[in-house]
Amino acid sequence: MADSWTVQRTGPGDAARTQAREQLLEAARELYGVNGYRATTEHDVCEAAGVPVEMLRQEYGSREGLLIALHNRVTTTGLRAAERALLTEGIDECPIEERVRLLFDAYVEAVTSDPREARVTFVEVLGVSAVVDEHCKLWRALWTEFLTGEAERAVDRGEAEDRDHRVDVMVIVGTVHELMAHHARRSRRARPGEVSGELTQLALTMLGSQRGG
Repeated sequence: MADSWTVQRTGPGDAARTQAREQLLEAARELYGVNGYRATTEHDVCEAAGVPVEMLRQEYGSREGLLIALHNRVTTTGLRAAERALLTEGIDECPIEERVRLLFDAYVEAVTSDPREARVTFVEVLGVSAVVDEHCKLWRALWTEFLTGEAERAVDRGEAEDRDHRVDVMVIVGTVHELMAHHARRSRRARPGEVSGELTQLALTMLGSQRGG
């Protein structure tokens, strides 16, 4: 997904471009995640990154494109962590509550390990523009497909109510983002286990889980 937001280039300047892109992402993580996206200008980001403004525009198009790229990096990390959790040895023999908890534990840990990234991913992207909204909508659709597949497997195992759970999953995905935004805004940072516990309980309730199989 990240590649769709940038032009791919090859040639002798690739290493320098890669370094500049990473420096811009690191600067954006710090400034967007601490001062906020709206309070940060292109000049602020480029000064912190040590690159000219033209480089930001060349590689990301704008500070909005940089926001999308940073959001994309964090959400990809969260999805990969959840996928790995579901590939854990013996996972198929675990009861549904344990599988769901492992999934959310992995996801929450991945996306909240850096509070700046959590703020960017769940707070700073809200209400920026139609383009950013569409980007976030695509990610919600991807998560809906992913979790619907898990719900269907739970039905096949007799651990969830035998019905179409897509609407339930859409609500869960929306609620996950609202809950994560709530915790990202709080001055006292919630422990990952607290957040994933809330998400696990919500998911099991909405799926009509037959707890304990």
